[in-house]
Amino acid sequence: MAAKVLNTGRTEEEKVFEQSLRPRFLDEYIGQEKAKNTLKIYIEAARQRKDTLDHVLFYGPPGLGKTTLAGIIANELGVKMKVTSGPAIERPIDLVKVLINLGPGDVLFIDEVHRLNRQVEEVLYPAMEDFCVDVVQHEGSSGASRRIPLAPFTLVGATTRAGLLTAPLRDRFGVISHLELYSVEELKTIILRSAGVLKVAIDDEGALELARRSRGTPRLANRFLKRVRDYAQVRCDGVITGKTAAEALDFLDVDSLGLDNVDREILTVMIERFGGGPVGLDTLSASIGEDAGTVEDVYEPYLIKNGFIMRTPRGRVVLEKTYHHFGLEYVKED
Repeated sequence: MAAKVLNTGRTEEEKVFEQSLRPRFLDEYIGQEKAKNTLKIYIEAARQRKDTLDHVLFYGPPGLGKTTLAGIIANELGVKMKVTSGPAIERPIDLVKVLINLGPGDVLFIDEVHRLNRQVEEVLYPAMEDFCVDVVQHEGSSGASRRIPLAPFTLVGATTRAGLLTAPLRDRFGVISHLELYSVEELKTIILRSAGVLKVAIDDEGALELARRSRGTPRLANRFLKRVRDYAQVRCDGVITGKTAAEALDFLDVDSLGLDNVDREILTVMIERFGGGPVGLDTLSASIGEDAGTVEDVYEPYLIKNGFIMRTPRGRVVLEKTYHHFGLEYVKED
């Protein structure tokens, strides 16, 4: 059975690889024009006032550049960035230790911010609003509380599941940006830039073929570039052409529309077992052996945006485009 192409986890090698390709300033950043233009205004206004940038929340599917934008904010402001994640902050004291070590104007980036537990979140509220934290000095009913002032900082939160954020936390972000899937042309530009950084020989057709199959996601586009580079080096002359890219991605089980083996399993199960739907998320995820959150956050956004499936009040439904892609007859219900 072929290995899954998409994976929400990343190895250390992949993280280093992605870091080398990340733009450092807004003028270098490709795509997400609305979010980028908004940030330019707020960052410049904060610089002119010599003030701290308001707290920022980025939400959208994984791999669209939320971490990159957090780093860019820090670079544009000329401050340091501390990186952590919701699951990594298990106790309130863990968050307090991070907060008291931030310098004036520093950026604290919390990935998967929706996964903060409630006790940790309660500590974050006064930190975001008043730049202070309350620490209980002794356990028990007689424990005294001490307020510790913090240096003004900017919290940048990232989430793939904005609906799981509590209202009190969401309301404390002054800047909220929804990151969209990228267009093929934007991905092509990113791939050509990445190829230049990595000194990979690639032509326009090769970059275009990679872009078409990268599901609107820069992280995936850069990952495919790395894998296709290896394929071209071993099987071809080292140059990524349109033909080479198509052969390499077929080898990786990524078809002409960017669907991998998991996408195809989702769609075929919906057609063969459930007559095209409607089918509920939990039922669908159980049928293919995938976590419901992974199906909803990683696979569905691309399938929905590109017209393969549709969400309805009764569940997910396969659309006509899917039947044509698999060479099946589409029978419209009366």
